[in-house]
Amino acid sequence: MTEVTRAGREVLVPREESDKFELRLQHAVAGFVDAPRGAVEEADQLVEDLVGRVGEAMAQRRRTLRTSWQAADEQADTEQLRLALRDYRELAERLLRL
Repeated sequence: MTEVTRAGREVLVPREESDKFELRLQHAVAGFVDAPRGAVEEADQLVEDLVGRVGEAMAQRRRTLRTSWQAADEQADTEQLRLALRDYRELAERLLRL
């Protein structure tokens, strides 16, 4: 099941994973005083992992969108195509706000 925010948007990274990323970030920040380079390396790895995870989520969302209208082939009616375009627009706008 896909998580959804209060605003009705699909969550890119589920809460459980998001919490783990936040803990990793807190760990990196907390370790800065004792090991600055290690803290920055840890933060770098975290961002790399997070970018990969968000990329996977976006790719999955795109596959889902594509299936919604391509599965119908030429039989997709105007309403299906309108909804698909609305969903693509929402995804593109979300990406542009990152």
